[in-house]
Amino acid sequence: MSEIKNRLTTTAGAPMPTNEHSQTAGPRGPLLLQDYQLLEKLAHQNRERIPERAVHANGWGLEGIFTVTHDITRYTRAKLFSEIGKTTDVLSRWSTVAGEQGAADAERDVRGFSLKFYTEEGNWDMVGNNTPVFFVRDAYKFPDFIRTQKRHPKTNLRSPEAMFDFWAAQPESVHQVTILMSDRGIPVNPSHMNGYGSHTFSFWNADGERFWVKLHFKTQQGHAHHTNAEAERLIGKTRENYQEDLYNMVNEGRFPKWTLFLQVMPEREAETVPYNPFDVTKVWPHADYPLIEVGELEMNRIPENYFQMVENAAYSPSNVVPGIGFSPDKMLQARIFSYADAHRYRLGTHYEALPANAPKAADVNHYHKDGSMRFFRNDTGNPDAYYEPNQYENAPVADPSVQEPPLTISGDADRYGNAQDVDDYTQPRALFNLFDDGQKQRLYENYAAAMGPVSKPVKERWYAVLAKVSAEYEAGVRAANDALDSDVNAVPVTDDTPVPAE
Repeated sequence: MSEIKNRLTTTAGAPMPTNEHSQTAGPRGPLLLQDYQLLEKLAHQNRERIPERAVHANGWGLEGIFTVTHDITRYTRAKLFSEIGKTTDVLSRWSTVAGEQGAADAERDVRGFSLKFYTEEGNWDMVGNNTPVFFVRDAYKFPDFIRTQKRHPKTNLRSPEAMFDFWAAQPESVHQVTILMSDRGIPVNPSHMNGYGSHTFSFWNADGERFWVKLHFKTQQGHAHHTNAEAERLIGKTRENYQEDLYNMVNEGRFPKWTLFLQVMPEREAETVPYNPFDVTKVWPHADYPLIEVGELEMNRIPENYFQMVENAAYSPSNVVPGIGFSPDKMLQARIFSYADAHRYRLGTHYEALPANAPKAADVNHYHKDGSMRFFRNDTGNPDAYYEPNQYENAPVADPSVQEPPLTISGDADRYGNAQDVDDYTQPRALFNLFDDGQKQRLYENYAAAMGPVSKPVKERWYAVLAKVSAEYEAGVRAANDALDSDVNAVPVTDDTPVPAE
């Protein structure tokens, strides 16, 4: 008998003589409790699933590479941008916001656009969307907002009533909702959409100078989107067209690519611009802060194991490296905590040691210890150095050279969050005015489809918001709703939105 080169074993490493039948007490007898491998297989199957993400549960991912094409070292000391031609491995995940795992890919929704850069100084996570803005500017309202996008506690159905009722009470949402209801609400697949950091971040250079930045990943494949009718027909054929498209593209060598651009604002200018540059419901005018090219993102590898690399991927805005920092954006400040905490709950205490999240090039030295699933060494090389400060040679210590420069924003911190005179209508008005007649008509019809089940009082509240943007906008949406029979089953809107034309 030839020697078996790759023997089947138990999880403890013992070779298995058979993997065909349960052990029984005779041909017709009951199963034996001693059949430990049967018990192991059944017990493991019961535990193969982990909690899905509370939002962005339905997603797709690829591995790839980022290449620097332009010098931005005057803005940041981050080593991944240190020289032209430098490459960094990247893990991507795109997602819809509202749908659970198994939801249809081609829903009208905002798409998540997240990238994990495995830099030599640790992981940098760019956790964004396919839109440059968001629905609310204060994270205090984020849990309420997400509840309106998920299922009603009694009907267990999506609730357009809740969505528009909430949006009507938060007029800053009209910018994002306008994008959501526009042509860009249903991208053909992730390769045909942009990605944005959405928030304002900070870059700081080797001289300690800080710059506020906006991140734009522009698709090189061009924008392509489905109408509601096209999406309905597609979902009737497949609910997984994004996964199919991405797999086929990479398998055929048609690697999707994006170009990274920055908008850059000198730190002190944040105090003089006529708008709040840290309000995530607003964009920065490109005429004032033009796009600066940085590099190219190419996603060119299919993960060998989706669960290991995509489902276990844990993205968080808190993952930054020297040269990249935060801003007073209230939504960003809250996400710094909430994302990492979600991963601690969903994946476990040591989630960042999993293969998808473990830094590739940096030495990882910290004093976290013990906890569930501590599957790696429980010290930093010296078992006596399990706290800090300590007297032991080569024990990890902090590096003052990577200290971020202090913020220089002066004045009342509430200036960046609680001002009562915020203009929430000029930017969505400018976006609406960019649409041609065909785009406007489709916008109106998308609203009608989404608002069909919504009560008349809530519709009126939303019309009042639209009227402040544009009388034409309000009239068009009202007319489209009036033309739609109230008994027609509308396509439910999911959680977020498309990208405005730039």
